[in-house]
Amino acid sequence: MIENLIILAASLFFVVKGATWSTKYSVKIAESCRLSKYIIGFIVIAIISILPETFIAINSAVQGTPGLGLGTLFGSNVADLTLVFAIIIAFSGRGIKIQSTILKNNIVYPFLLLVPLILGFNGHYSRWEGLALIIIGIIFYYLAFKNSVNSPSKNPPDNRLKNIFFLIISLAVLLISSYFTVISAIELAKGLYINPIFIGIFIIGLGTTMPELIFSLKSVKRHDDSLAIGDILGTVLADATIVVGILALASPFYFPQKIIYATGSFMVLASFLLFYFMRSGKMLSKKESRLLFLFWLFYVMIEFFINR
Repeated sequence: MIENLIILAASLFFVVKGATWSTKYSVKIAESCRLSKYIIGFIVIAIISILPETFIAINSAVQGTPGLGLGTLFGSNVADLTLVFAIIIAFSGRGIKIQSTILKNNIVYPFLLLVPLILGFNGHYSRWEGLALIIIGIIFYYLAFKNSVNSPSKNPPDNRLKNIFFLIISLAVLLISSYFTVISAIELAKGLYINPIFIGIFIIGLGTTMPELIFSLKSVKRHDDSLAIGDILGTVLADATIVVGILALASPFYFPQKIIYATGSFMVLASFLLFYFMRSGKMLSKKESRLLFLFWLFYVMIEFFINR
């Protein structure tokens, strides 16, 4: 059991490092292409940030425990929408400004997170449902890109080929470490006689939020609030639609319905709460960050009670 715990910790470390490196080099590539900061955050960084959850979810499905992957996806989304925002606001020592374009482009955002809950209400995702989720995610990203192409990044071009090379290396590290994360998590759950979903929601789910957290902390330190917000919102949406859709399209799967009833419901509630705070004064204040943190603690207690 100790050996599995050590392997899990080491694997998660390299998952975070691989995602962090991938984020770093993908940003440089995006900036050399003169994309806007909002697009870099919402699409480019978000796509890289979902890779840990994606690889873990795929590996868990291959190992016959798709519930672990789905729990990781929804659990990390709840943490992103609450805990991560609370941490970056506390770190910044100020409120986070919300641009009007973000509110305008994301007016239907919380409702889109309802779609995977509705489709998975029966504890099963079919290929058609997976395809629908992928299409919804792609359409939303397309509209976000279409409405945000008028403010290019002012950063100078970098060595694109070098950055592409290091990006590929980073993705390889991420892929390999994700595999060992799933294997060690399943064995650890067996040794502790607990539901693997619980490990997916908390240990792995929290671990996979580290790339978004690290990137967002650096962004708010430079007062690039839109980068931080775009990264987190983009990651959550992609996890809930495109990643779940890919899994279902590749291989339809059944899962414990409590993931939808509990984890998925908290994900949607967290998004509505977050956007309510965003629209009140067009910023997230310290007081609101504390409320988001309390919401996350309540979620943790409920999940612990359900999965103990």
